[in-house]
Amino acid sequence: MGTLKLEPAQSRPDLLAAPVAKALTVWPEDAPIDADQVLVAPIDAGLADTAAFCDAYDVGLDVSANCVIVAGKRGEVVKYAACIILATTRADVNGVVRKRLDVRKCSFAPMDDAVRLTGMEYGGITPIGLPVDWPILVDARVAATPHVIVGSGVRHSKIAIAGPALGALPGAEVIEDLAKLIG
Repeated sequence: MGTLKLEPAQSRPDLLAAPVAKALTVWPEDAPIDADQVLVAPIDAGLADTAAFCDAYDVGLDVSANCVIVAGKRGEVVKYAACIILATTRADVNGVVRKRLDVRKCSFAPMDDAVRLTGMEYGGITPIGLPVDWPILVDARVAATPHVIVGSGVRHSKIAIAGPALGALPGAEVIEDLAKLIG
């Protein structure tokens, strides 16, 4: 995992957003990993954005996962979901995600809404600790990656976790072709 100094996330709540720390205390017993196998590392908050982070900490884009919050609308009803994709891909928001949410329009959620609704910092949002009624759509490439780096809910750290564990989070669904390769 590059040059990250990893340690068990439960021992470092100072490196986690409050909803993330809480989710680790109620980790599913049937998860493919134990909560103490969720690791965290401090980083420079100014390097939280994917490209800068990967370059600074020698982490490959192919093991760096992004959690993007989308908002879909049908009539007056707005549905939110998280899409977990590798940094080498882009979420198919107007195709796969829109159909999965059964909405007419779908786009990235406005930053202020994403921050307010998740209780996490923009640029650090993670699938761990999201609102329980939100679907977590995990691209099959992420679930097939032995270990990925994802946000921790704050910009000054990152979580390392087994890809299959993200696909087993409560509310998670692993979806083939959720994302398309960039380029």
